[in-house]
Order: sequence, then structure tokens, then C-alpha cells
Amino acid sequence: MTKVLFMIRQVIKTVQCCVAALALAASASASAVAQDYPNKLVKIVVPFGAGGIADLTIRTVAQKMSESMKQPIIIENRPGAGGIVAADAVAKASPDGYTLLLISNGTAVSAGLFKKLPYDTLKDFAPISTLGYFDLGLIVNKKLPIKNAAELIAYARKNPGKLNIGTINRGSTQNLAAELFVSTAGIDALIVPYKGTPEVITAVTTGELDAAVEILGPTLPQIKSGNIHVIGVTSAKRFSGLPDVPTVAESGLPNYQAASWNGLAAPAGTPKPIIDRLNKEINAAVSNPDIRKRLLEFGVVAQGGTPDATKNLLASDIAKWGAVIEKAKIEKQ
Repeated sequence: MTKVLFMIRQVIKTVQCCVAALALAASASASAVAQDYPNKLVKIVVPFGAGGIADLTIRTVAQKMSESMKQPIIIENRPGAGGIVAADAVAKASPDGYTLLLISNGTAVSAGLFKKLPYDTLKDFAPISTLGYFDLGLIVNKKLPIKNAAELIAYARKNPGKLNIGTINRGSTQNLAAELFVSTAGIDALIVPYKGTPEVITAVTTGELDAAVEILGPTLPQIKSGNIHVIGVTSAKRFSGLPDVPTVAESGLPNYQAASWNGLAAPAGTPKPIIDRLNKEINAAVSNPDIRKRLLEFGVVAQGGTPDATKNLLASDIAKWGAVIEKAKIEKQ
């Protein structure tokens, strides 16, 4: 019996040694891969068209990363279908760090907006870092005697069903932020979808719309010229480019927040050393004063983060916007 136990212990020790050796070899292999990374062109797939906030953000950051990594980084714009086409292409790409995806709160929205996706948003991607956050603004026609969110809510309550709030298409971040505003405030207001941001801005300027929820960046010229008024920003903190404009939370709805953000992710299975290298490069880029200044001109506050924090943000937004979609009874596509 003693001899049998001895033999079993020897077998266990042998297996443990083999496992340890394999783990060490895998670690060494991953480390070698990371040391050699990148040795060729890196592609970032963007689920939005050229010239938008997401596109301008990633091009600005990628240029700095390219300089540091000493390899070209190209941006491939693949807009449409709620970002599904772009995300699916990256989910199926080789997990080697050479094909990346620009993710955003829009990525989270799509998880709740579509009946079925060809990928699992949380399982098929490895989040790397956030790039920056950008505010949405609650804007009003300049002739409307409204100075803050509290006054807009009071106006809506005195005129049930008469206040109209414009956004871009149903299911967009702007649209859901407006739905969240209406439901949180408990007001009876009409949310009117438009084809795009220019149409929304024009409608507020002409008085066709009383108010709108729109990304601050594209509205800044009209705000600064006085053609429209911004009475609140939707994030937790005031936008540094408009320090006198309060948040919606501090001027009427303490529980309201609808931040927008952009980040980068790789296909699931990408070696951790590569994820860590990319995370380091992103954080270095968004910490650069020139990059921060440039992004602020677009209305983006540069901010990196850890892979875990980015994954948690994505998961949190999937739950948050999924609940808004359900409450607003937006039909899944």
C-alpha cells in the first residue's frame, strides 16, 4: 500500500512539473511575442464614418501611438448597422494585436438594441483602454426663456405634451439620453428623431424644435455664436470647454447621467502582454498635453484607463442602456 501511494505521489509530482513547464513555456512565448510587437502595420476598425467625433479622436491618438510604436497605424471606417459590421470583422480577426476595434457607449447600446448579434459583446472582445469622454449637451432655442434643466422641466410640466426634444435617429446615444431625461424627470414631452446632427442643430436654431440633446463638439460653433443656448451637460462633471454651464444633475436631476466615451478593444484571446503594451501606449498618448488640447477642441476630454475598468464600463453601459431601451419601448431590430 505504501509503495502504491509513493508511486501516485511521484506521478502527481511529474504532472505538476509538466504543467509548470508548459505554463513557463507559454509565458515565455507570450513575452517573446510582446517584445516583438508590433513588427508590422496595425489596423483600427472604426464603426463610424470619417470626420465624426470618434473618427477624429482615434486618428489623433493613433498618430501619437504610431510615432511611439514605430509602426504605421491605419484607420478603416466601416459605418452602418449599429456598428455590427465593424465589430463582427474584429471579433473574427486573428487575436494578435494587429486588428483592433474602436468601441464606445454605442457598442453597449447595440447589445440591447438588436435581437441577435453575430458576436458576444463581453466575451468576444478584450477591452484595452478608454480614449476619452465627450459630453452631450441639452440645448434650447435662444428665444425660449429657459436657463437650466430645472426650468426646462418646470416648463414641460406646465405645458404637458407641448415640449419637443430633438435627437438623431431612435436608438442612438443622443436619443436614449433624451429618453432617459424625460423618464427621470417624469415629464410628458415629445422626442423627435432626425436624420443627423446638422438637421437637429438647424431645427433648434430656427425654432422648429424647442430643445435637443446632441454631442457638444458639433454644436460648439453655434453655441459660441449665440445661435443656440446650452443649458446643461449630461455627464457627471462640467465640460472644461464650457465651465459656466452646469451639469443636468446639478441643475434639476441629481440622478441623471449620460456620458459618451470611446475606447479600444482587441479580439478575445489576444495575449495579455500585447494588451498591456497597447494599454501603455494609449495612456501615454492621451496624457500628452498636445493630444489633450487637440481632443478638447473636438469636445473630448482625454482619459485612458485599465483593461478591467474599460470592460466594467462596457458591461455597466450595456445594462444601463438596455433598461432605457426597454422602458422607452424601442423595438429591437
